[in-house]
Amino acid sequence: MRELHPHQTLAIDMLRQSLGKGKKRPMLQAPTGFGKTLLGAAIVEGALRKGKRVIFAVPALSLVDQTVAAFWAEGIRDVGVIQGAHEMTNWNRPVQVASVQTLQRRPLPEADVVMIDEAHRWFDFYGKWMAQDGWRSVPFIGLSATPWTKGLGKHFDDLLIAATTTDLIDGGYLSPFRVFAPSHPDLTGVRTIAGDYHEGELSEAMSPLVADIVETWRRQADGRPTLCFGVDRAHAKGLQKRFIEAGVSTEYIDAFTDMEEREAIRKRFHAGDVQVVCNVGCLTTGVDWDVRCIVLARPTKSEMLFTQIVGRGLRTASGKEDCLILDHSDTHLRLGFVTDIHHDTLDDGKPRTSSSSEPEKKPAPLPKECPKCTFLKPAKVHVCPSCGFKPEKQAEIETAEGELVELNGKKSPRADMVTKQRWYSMFLGIAQTRGYKDGWAANQYRQKFGVWPQGLARLAIEADGEVASYVRASMIRYAKRKAA
Repeated sequence: MRELHPHQTLAIDMLRQSLGKGKKRPMLQAPTGFGKTLLGAAIVEGALRKGKRVIFAVPALSLVDQTVAAFWAEGIRDVGVIQGAHEMTNWNRPVQVASVQTLQRRPLPEADVVMIDEAHRWFDFYGKWMAQDGWRSVPFIGLSATPWTKGLGKHFDDLLIAATTTDLIDGGYLSPFRVFAPSHPDLTGVRTIAGDYHEGELSEAMSPLVADIVETWRRQADGRPTLCFGVDRAHAKGLQKRFIEAGVSTEYIDAFTDMEEREAIRKRFHAGDVQVVCNVGCLTTGVDWDVRCIVLARPTKSEMLFTQIVGRGLRTASGKEDCLILDHSDTHLRLGFVTDIHHDTLDDGKPRTSSSSEPEKKPAPLPKECPKCTFLKPAKVHVCPSCGFKPEKQAEIETAEGELVELNGKKSPRADMVTKQRWYSMFLGIAQTRGYKDGWAANQYRQKFGVWPQGLARLAIEADGEVASYVRASMIRYAKRKAA
């Protein structure tokens, strides 16, 4: 098996600690680029070393063979498949990769550990399975880049975040991105159904922008391998038609495109024979393509869908400097950058009330559009990083509270729980290495963040250069004060 990256090792350590505390339903958040498949393979391998049987459940047929191939590549070969009349069906093998659709229709095989991939795609069957006699004591481990589904906290009891999208961009595991908002749809009168825009009405609202979408792509992204996300089949096919008319080699994929055709399109895309692939919401998960431009022609109110779409363009590749995002949907202006979207807890399905004891988080300020080049810049950035335009000061001053993660991937000064856990864990690592007393790490943490490390895991990891430098500087200041 390949060597794990530090954030993957941290995730494994956090999982062990969660299970050691008696948790039975931990959820591992693994953003795009985290290496979720390798992480899953490492968890499976660990279970096999202890003689345990594992079920790895996936929500789509396309992910069955993909998961088997990934496990096989990591040396996990004793795998059976539960999916239709699959040629690898063998219930005696200790690892079973299963489609949830088939699991619902067949007797459940014995297992000591269950892993649910893409767990944000929730099936009621999962909840019933977890509650069955004989399964309540079996660990169910969720894996998801976006575990924000409403009510997910009723089924999982611990959210483990070893890295955020910002962390992965900073570490070079994800590509930086630039966003432009070249056109703005008129969504007046488009209704909201089940938390998102009414698809039929949305398709009509986006139709007038088809020509502008193609012209903008040719002007700003020509030559970049591109995924274009449409509203519905008619809208996406209309985009494909207009791209082809403009001389751009373009393919189309939807839920009815079979796996053989998808694979053929993928190969043509990577060979450079296809420049743009228009699709309808089916290239959002389990897609590891070399994508260098995202055309967002599908407005959404869903943080999960938005994050999954943008994530398709954030994977690194040879010669790739960044991902260009052409947002014709105003989604960034509604939800902010994907690096702003973060949740420290699972949603338990309960409505929030004003009497809730939890303080309500203020949303991050939304990005602002450069009036000259349509580049989306952080709210408090005055000069456009793209074209250098410096607007004259007007009466309308940007006064949004909080800080926004910069587009180039620099972290906001406001520390999130992942950053705080990292610092605390590294303080603990230094304390163990140097034989300091237990309270040293907590005091260092309090000095850094102004509060005690309540609710954080006592998980010691090796300190990086940033934390080590901070501790050295802190000790030098202390020595100088003592000498004085």
